[in-house]
Amino acid sequence: MTAQALKIGFIGLGTMGAPMAGQLIKAGHQLFVHTRGKLAPEISGSSATCCGDAKSVAEQADLIITMVPDTPDVEAVLFGAAGVAAGLQAVSGQRKVVIDMSSISPIATKTFAQKINALGCDYLDAPVSGGEVGAKNATLSIMVGGLDAVFDRVKPVFELMGKNITLVGGNGDGQTAKVANQIIVALNIEAVAEALLFAAKAGADPARVRQALMGGFASSKILEVHGERMVKRTFNPGFRIELHQKDLNLALATAKEIGVSLPNTAGAQQLFNACVAHGGKGWDHSAMVRALEKLANFEIGQIPV
Repeated sequence: MTAQALKIGFIGLGTMGAPMAGQLIKAGHQLFVHTRGKLAPEISGSSATCCGDAKSVAEQADLIITMVPDTPDVEAVLFGAAGVAAGLQAVSGQRKVVIDMSSISPIATKTFAQKINALGCDYLDAPVSGGEVGAKNATLSIMVGGLDAVFDRVKPVFELMGKNITLVGGNGDGQTAKVANQIIVALNIEAVAEALLFAAKAGADPARVRQALMGGFASSKILEVHGERMVKRTFNPGFRIELHQKDLNLALATAKEIGVSLPNTAGAQQLFNACVAHGGKGWDHSAMVRALEKLANFEIGQIPV
């Protein structure tokens, strides 16, 4: 595949999917789209063809991208009534490629890939990191699982949506990398939250502590971006807590299946659960700090007495 004049299907045009699809439209590709929600202006006002179901998308496109919330959603889109698989069965000539860019179970992904392969088509799992900002700026990190030859064919398309694009291994390995990413992010958020809460409760200015730490070994993207959110109390997403909970559920469920203990991941999930109990499922995941603040009976920025 080249990066020119491709027929691309895109299913799932939410917060991430819409700007990702928009990058492909801007590059001149012919898009066939389907989504459960309302079409974003950049899609509805574009050259994209709106389809009534996933089957219709798969019938018309040579490359089909899915970007939906969770494992059951991917399964439904691919194998449900009028799903992608139904539109692949009559394929002839060059093999079509199904690319799941959602963040879902690595184990389920391997099963999905086998089913798509059995229909004479190729499959890549290619979850992303970088959030809405990365999608809008085409700077996403894309972690890919699948065959080398298929990755090479599709890479020019990935390059329209992201910058750090890595073939991690076979099917499922891209999703494994994404789960690992979410573990690291969650634990870094917890570390930054604990540090800034500690500093503030001890009487130091958390904004200045954060500034000081940015110049040392503790510096990180989480300290830079989410540390600022914690200090300024700006918890509008971003990346919602409920979505990070889903990813940590994947981590903990997969860890149980393969016999690995993830004690700190489990602790971070409990803090997210506490936020949700206080009405915070839609908060940005940096708001994990609020659960720690409840335990301390103290908020960052509050003047100690």
